[in-house]
Amino acid sequence: MSFFTYRNGAMHAEGVALAAIAAQVGTPFYCYSAGALRAAWQEFADGIRGMNASVCYAMKANSNLAVIRLFGELGAGADIVSVGEMQRALAAGIPAGRIIYSGVGKKASELMAALQAGVGQINVESSSELETLNAVAGQLGVAADITIRVNPDVDAGTHAKITTGRKENKFGIDIDLARDAYALAGRLPNLRVVGVAMHIGSQLTSLDPYRSAIVRVRELIGQLRADGHAIDRFDIGGGLGIVYADERPPSIPDFLAMVARETDGLGCELTFEPGRRLVGEAGVLVGEVILVKPGAAKTFVIVDAAMNDLIRPTLYEAWHDIVPVRERRDAATIRCDIVGPICESGDYLAQNRDLPPLAAGDLVMIRSAGAYGAVMASAYNTRPLAPEVMVDGTRFAVIRPRPSIEEMLSAERFPPWMEPTKP
Repeated sequence: MSFFTYRNGAMHAEGVALAAIAAQVGTPFYCYSAGALRAAWQEFADGIRGMNASVCYAMKANSNLAVIRLFGELGAGADIVSVGEMQRALAAGIPAGRIIYSGVGKKASELMAALQAGVGQINVESSSELETLNAVAGQLGVAADITIRVNPDVDAGTHAKITTGRKENKFGIDIDLARDAYALAGRLPNLRVVGVAMHIGSQLTSLDPYRSAIVRVRELIGQLRADGHAIDRFDIGGGLGIVYADERPPSIPDFLAMVARETDGLGCELTFEPGRRLVGEAGVLVGEVILVKPGAAKTFVIVDAAMNDLIRPTLYEAWHDIVPVRERRDAATIRCDIVGPICESGDYLAQNRDLPPLAAGDLVMIRSAGAYGAVMASAYNTRPLAPEVMVDGTRFAVIRPRPSIEEMLSAERFPPWMEPTKP
């Protein structure tokens, strides 16, 4: 079921016309469908029924408090990669015991904050971190439940900037060195080894890399148990892809069925950490055409959404489908670049697209923008962050307002020697 569809010639998010939101909120803005979020979650919930498994939402994909709370109320835990994300998860109502703290570079102060909050699991990514966490836990007089994230050296077959499971990536401990790391963890008195973690990348559109990685980690678990470690949890990670253009990612039932087969008899509680798959297709970015600029080489459609609002096309050469908010029934198209007003040649949302003719004042919708969209946005060129809106049926609410220029400036200070002198 699509939650963003034309009705009577106007694009709607569920039961709300995007043009109506634009009239009230202004453009650009992000819009999330609560129905789409719930539907994606339900596929995971149905798929793990009968399995010894849990789902922790990977917050880095979209860390809006309302989105986190929606998933938390449905039963999700949270996968975090910073203390800031931990505070967001707690503020949204996620119990600390359902929080998993991942990340390649955790400071001692951050590990202390996590232990003081009572997070349920820390995924350690280096031997140095093992020693730091042991020292911090000792200061607090607690034992830290840990898994060690291993790098299975499996190519996820995705973009180089979002693959994480190869030897040349910074994440995790090389699987060939993992037994030594577990031996060290077993000797440290303030750590309690509970399992193994992995995460091989993002936007995966094939089950083969997952299968290969699970086979390698399963073999490691057998070795670790033979070494005397109690391995009761297997954190599978996330990374399942979505549709941006013409991808055909695996279905959630097929993915979970494969994991169930490959882990059958392993005797581990499984943890899944989906992010993009839960939120990516549930969000869109809406912008307004400022002007159309014909050129000798190509036509530019300049819109008020820019690379600071959605950096994925610039950063990852990513494709996002773009459609007019007002439905066009004629077959005429123009070849154009959809660009923003930022002073960078890399400021584009799409290049060489065939779109219906557009004019100043038209609204456009950028699909599949719910993941790594608003959360990666910046205020470059002193452009206020785009507001975020959630639609639920026929109602909508702003869940992060657009800051005013005055609010942005008020966060900055002159040093004392630049303060204006009083007369």
